[in-house]
Amino acid sequence: MSTLATVPALQPARLEETLRRFAALSEPGPGVSRLAYTRLERQAHDLFASLLADLGIASYTDAAGNTIGELAPDAEPRPGAIGTGSHLDSVPHGGAYDGTVGVVAALAVAAAASAGPRPRHRPWRFVAFAAEEGARFGQACNGSRIVAGLTGAADLRQLTDRTGTTMAAAMTECGLAPERVETARWDPRDWRAFVELHVEQGTVLEHRRVPVGVVDTVSGSTRLRVCLTGVASHTGGTPMDNRRDALAAAAECVLDCERLAVAATDVNTRITVGALTVEPGAITIIPGRVVFTVDVRETDYGRQRAAAHAVGQRCRTVAARRGVDVEVEELADTPPVSLSREVAAVAHAAATALGLPAEVLASGASHDTQQISRLMPAGIVFVPSRGGLSHSPGEFSTADQVAAGAAVLLETMYRLDATA
Repeated sequence: MSTLATVPALQPARLEETLRRFAALSEPGPGVSRLAYTRLERQAHDLFASLLADLGIASYTDAAGNTIGELAPDAEPRPGAIGTGSHLDSVPHGGAYDGTVGVVAALAVAAAASAGPRPRHRPWRFVAFAAEEGARFGQACNGSRIVAGLTGAADLRQLTDRTGTTMAAAMTECGLAPERVETARWDPRDWRAFVELHVEQGTVLEHRRVPVGVVDTVSGSTRLRVCLTGVASHTGGTPMDNRRDALAAAAECVLDCERLAVAATDVNTRITVGALTVEPGAITIIPGRVVFTVDVRETDYGRQRAAAHAVGQRCRTVAARRGVDVEVEELADTPPVSLSREVAAVAHAAATALGLPAEVLASGASHDTQQISRLMPAGIVFVPSRGGLSHSPGEFSTADQVAAGAAVLLETMYRLDATA
């Protein structure tokens, strides 16, 4: 893998050790639990800032909780920064690689660039985005949505977690300033491009034995909350033909969601029920209320909206037949995004120059770069995920795979830095 393999900052052991340091910042239990806008997420951002400071790079935290450091150019300056980074929050009991790989790679790039002999004509910025995961508040990519101007202070007062805590309140508790998030917006005129390194969260690269993926499209996501309300009653006293069982209705709805996705004409249609709560939740009580979430993913926005509409229709049909009430609420809706062809071509050329085969593919998962692409040319580089596992304690990419991805990221940034 060319001479970049000898760069100290890109050594697999060094990257692995940094990944371990971030993984240690977690709630107890299997995997990594570091939810959005919590004490642990802020500690991870503090570690990121500290590691940048060790390289002589100052950083700051904006009102949204994003942490940003900048390395000044060391050659004839050109306008527009080159950026890289990812997120540090996780889902409950997730993995140590989702998001964190991109932040650790950004640190490696910062170290290599600050010590390397190649000239840099533009500012290089290193970003740890806040609250990328939608696990807590239902909406993903909050830090990047804020800098892109897609989420404002009023939205933060509407988004809530399961306890009823608003995102704004959680941010305030973390010492952030939700009422001033408009100050965190990025000016597109101040940027040249952004590139994110991420684990694939799928099996394409592993199955094809390709070390690097270059993403051309990021799937959109429509997220729904479905509430079914029946009648809670005694399990022994209520005849089977006289029940309004909310859980039985929910079970049928869940299977209908799966059937819709399986029957879809496009292989990129994914429909998932990821969380379900049952009330009252006792063995001798017929469930009176069930709430579940639905995540609809697609690379085509028309198909995405049609699938989400079909989910709502199926749930209403089931509810009517079973005599239960239903409410379908849309939590979030993000269209698919086609990423910059220019950045993708540069990343592909960078991988080739390093002797690394690269595969062009779509991302089924949402990423911060999906939001940033609204402001500037942006791209994503993937490294393989073992077994395709992600959002799981079993999530894993080898240190060598991460190092290869970081090398491609560094070479991509140098090439973008040099282009007009």
